[in-house]
Amino acid sequence: MTTQVHESATRSLLIGLAGVLVGGGVTAALVLSIANLVENDTPPAALGAPKFVEETDVDGIDQVYAGEFQFFVGGGVAVFDCNTDGLPDLYMAGGSQPAGLYVNSSEVAGPIRFDSKKSSTAELTNVTGAYPIDVDSDGFTDLAVLRVGENTMLRGTGDCTFEAANDLWGIDGGEEWTAGFSATWEDGQSLPTLAFGNYLALTESRDRCEDHYMVRPSGDTYQTQVALSPGFCTLSILFSDWSRTGHRDLRMTNDRHYYRDGQEQLWRVDASGEPALYSEADGWQAMQIWGMGIASHDLTSDGVPEVFLTSQGDNKLQALVDDTRPTYEDIALSRGVTAHRPFVGDTNRPSTAWHAEFGDVNNDGFVDLFVTKGNVDAQSDFAMDDPNNLLLGNPDGTFREGADEAGLLDYDRSRGGALADLNVDGLLDVVVVERRRSARVWRNTGEAGNWLAVDVRQPAPNSDAIGAWVEVRWDDSTISEEVAVGGGHAGGELGPIHFGLGTADPVEVRVIWPDNETGPWMTAEPNQIVVVERGADEVISGSTPGG
Repeated sequence: MTTQVHESATRSLLIGLAGVLVGGGVTAALVLSIANLVENDTPPAALGAPKFVEETDVDGIDQVYAGEFQFFVGGGVAVFDCNTDGLPDLYMAGGSQPAGLYVNSSEVAGPIRFDSKKSSTAELTNVTGAYPIDVDSDGFTDLAVLRVGENTMLRGTGDCTFEAANDLWGIDGGEEWTAGFSATWEDGQSLPTLAFGNYLALTESRDRCEDHYMVRPSGDTYQTQVALSPGFCTLSILFSDWSRTGHRDLRMTNDRHYYRDGQEQLWRVDASGEPALYSEADGWQAMQIWGMGIASHDLTSDGVPEVFLTSQGDNKLQALVDDTRPTYEDIALSRGVTAHRPFVGDTNRPSTAWHAEFGDVNNDGFVDLFVTKGNVDAQSDFAMDDPNNLLLGNPDGTFREGADEAGLLDYDRSRGGALADLNVDGLLDVVVVERRRSARVWRNTGEAGNWLAVDVRQPAPNSDAIGAWVEVRWDDSTISEEVAVGGGHAGGELGPIHFGLGTADPVEVRVIWPDNETGPWMTAEPNQIVVVERGADEVISGSTPGG
């Protein structure tokens, strides 16, 4: 975000100090005058909603997320480049139908087009979602495929082909109902630690939440499986450096519809010992919600990420009170992101939210928030006409609804989703997986500000630098983004990190690497994809639209 958040805080501080300064010969009126000058400084202008054009009927995607009770949740999409041509490809859950792999054939800055890639290895059934990750750091992205039944690791072998890798890597895929996944590289390991978040136990009574588990590597294979108990029916998990200390813990959001005496969870993950839950004594505060998805972003420019949690009814936006302890306060109402009822449609009943993702859709330098919505199936106490939200960021840190204005109205039962630049024109497009109908795609055609996409690289292992923080600054503004695998609802993305810049030209970029080593600030020209390699003192300029 930009400096307006800091300016407001500065004004409050000056007002609070007025009495002290008066005693030193400075009048309170003078202090308040200075504060008003700070507050009334004209902020950078936020842009309106961009114009989206739906291309579902011509994009070549015919993926449907189908099935009964066990597929009421899930329905994720993985976004990644599986053939290293610079265009993001899609792997979509199918539920009771086969999952689908779609290879991007769009023209740069043109209409969005995909070709179905037939693959007996990838077209698995009972898939709830998938996350891209380069497990073995060979340059080909792999997939963690989540299922009702055995989870399956697919190893990328180039040109959007895959091989089953559970046996190769020594991973037991289990027999649970899985909808959450995240990964991190622990110190000294050549392979990532993988975490799987499970939902209900597969019993007819539906009366028990399943425990979760992590698999830790030993050398070039996985030999240790660690139970995360108790499990409270999680639907999204995320390894994140919540305190910006270089240490990543595992956040879980849980669906209170099924657990008894449970709550939201944060697991302390230490390579030297067993994972342990943060407790009230550590500063963790018990909270129960119908947890569906997680999105994380530093909205307040205080250096630590805020956490957005989707739910039925009001959603939560948690801000850290003390970055030495995991104590949070909910700021969703003051920021305008509770989104607890539909803004149009069935406005008298609560919403049901699923996937959430931060991204700057109009490139004005103020991050936006996309949230998918949709009734679980036919829950009469919750809205049936429940459109997705596009919450546009304002200069003061609040958000306003822009989905209708943007042309993104969607009354289907949405599940997973993504904000991704599908045609590499510098504008974030929208992908949504729907229940019992074809996935939908909207192309962003709006007028927008400058942008920069940053691809971070370091030597193996963890060549994609999962766990790093990318920072972009200009004037008095700094935007930070964590490179992470996990969160969302049953799906995520791997690729260059997108930043909206407004009118900034040029900007500076730096990376805080996963081991907390801070790289230098480097100048970058906008409106291109750049590569930042570890140890370099300047960015590698990349492609521009049409170039």
